[in-house]
Amino acid sequence: MELKNLRNISWGIILVLASCNSEENRNGVKEVVHSDLKETKIRVSDIEEGIKSHIREKTLQGNGFFLINYRENDLQLKLVRVHTEYISNLGPNSHFACVDLADVSGDVYDVDFFLEGKPGEMDVTETSVHKLNGKPFYTWKQRKDKTWFKVPVENASSELLGVIEGEDAFEFRYQAILPEIISEGEMWVPIAKSNRFQNVEILSLIAPGKKRMIKEKDFGNTMLYLKLNPEHSGDTVDILYQVIRKEKEPYKAEKNIPDKYLSSNLLVPVGGRFQKIANLAIRERDSKLVQARALYDYVIDHMRYMKFGNYGNGDANYACDTRTGNCTEFHSFFISLARSIGIPARFSIGASIPSERNEGGIDGYHCWAEFYAEEKWWPVDISEGNKYTALATYYFGRHPANRIELSRGRDLEVEPGPVSGPINFHAYPVLEIGGKSASTQTFFSFNRKSD
Repeated sequence: MELKNLRNISWGIILVLASCNSEENRNGVKEVVHSDLKETKIRVSDIEEGIKSHIREKTLQGNGFFLINYRENDLQLKLVRVHTEYISNLGPNSHFACVDLADVSGDVYDVDFFLEGKPGEMDVTETSVHKLNGKPFYTWKQRKDKTWFKVPVENASSELLGVIEGEDAFEFRYQAILPEIISEGEMWVPIAKSNRFQNVEILSLIAPGKKRMIKEKDFGNTMLYLKLNPEHSGDTVDILYQVIRKEKEPYKAEKNIPDKYLSSNLLVPVGGRFQKIANLAIRERDSKLVQARALYDYVIDHMRYMKFGNYGNGDANYACDTRTGNCTEFHSFFISLARSIGIPARFSIGASIPSERNEGGIDGYHCWAEFYAEEKWWPVDISEGNKYTALATYYFGRHPANRIELSRGRDLEVEPGPVSGPINFHAYPVLEIGGKSASTQTFFSFNRKSD
């Protein structure tokens, strides 16, 4: 299948496609019906089935592979996921879908599809490879008339690449749908807190069961603790925040740096091969700041951003072995390296708010790190620096304003706590039913109040 060149998009309806820049929601997605979808009686699920049907048909024709000829290479692809949060109806019988497909080589391609037709009768009209292993070849920009067009990454502004500088203000909605609960259940939900870089106000909180707020003492996190029973099956936890967030830059640290920022976590070991790798990376550099930059560059140069395999656990050993993963692997690997040579480092997680649009879904969590040098904490976002080479320098020492922090730290312990033990990191709810781990459908959305 030859790729067709995409035309500038001239439909007069907002295309909620963005550039698929956030971390993956691995607990599920919401079945959303956008306002424009209601008007045309086209559901997200209709478009999702349309693109999946196309991929199934082409996969059968390709002897088990979805075939694309890209830059004179014949790619043999298999479906990984459809980004349901970016599916859009563009107008009467015109639709958009964004899909991840993995090549036999292990590379993951993000492919944009345009479709025409009614439910059950949709045909793909245009196809374009958007990203390779998380790195985009173009992004989307919205005109004043609400239409969208492509911008090559090399010509894109920082805002189009996910960065809002200075300050950002938005509403953030956190929702989780409970599965069937067959016996007594417990759930722990992260609650965002205000700090020096974000002012957070809970506008509404709806949750089933008996509920109370509990504190995690080691890192100062707050959690919503729920006691559940079978009558709560299918209920929704819905938390709406008002957030004002400042861009983060290096900032003065507390007087005494806790030893925990130099110690191992369950999936973030210190010493051994990590110390050897770190020493090779820093060579003869003396300054902790310069050493940290060498580690930052090492992770960027030796890791590939790939949502493939057993990723998303923040396992530094997995990152070291496979040299792949999402933001959790990138930053866990960095933290292991830094701590192994005496550089304190720490982990935070929340969500990255799209910068190129003002409302809609968010593709799950995003995480980042900080390290200590020269009496300051220095923010880094290595997975984003890996995606966008032009912003690699920015992300060493800066975090943009368009994000929200939900929790800090690893191996979180609370009372009452999960039977499964310490919480690895806390972005999605931790749910146990009858003492056994269970999953919720969790999804984020936002609304930025434009002037």
